[in-house]
Amino acid sequence: MADMSVDLVAVERRLWSGRASFVSAQTTEGQIGIMPGHEPLLGQLVEGGIVTIVDTEGTRIVAAVHGGFFSVTADTVRVLAETAEFSSEVDVAAARQVLSDGSASAKAQLAAQGRVRAVDAAAS
Repeated sequence: MADMSVDLVAVERRLWSGRASFVSAQTTEGQIGIMPGHEPLLGQLVEGGIVTIVDTEGTRIVAAVHGGFFSVTADTVRVLAETAEFSSEVDVAAARQVLSDGSASAKAQLAAQGRVRAVDAAAS
């Protein structure tokens, strides 16, 4: 089975590094899926987006990402986010509270939306 080297890195920490068969990310141009052998590209991640990685064992890793970019070559994907957290780390109640708080900033609202989407994506 073909695979590629994938790194998911935020400013404050490396979240995941390993071999994967598929990566999906939300970009400013839309949703993109990357498989081994993909054409090289550079993309900008959306604020409040999610990244999904399917490792070589078939395990889905889902993370909420907030800004940043990713680069793709034929055998590597590097996701460099401003901030990121695994769906399993998300405090869903706190994220939903931000979404219901009309006084929260637009950036906080987008980050909360991404967190909730990551949890939902991991559950499906």
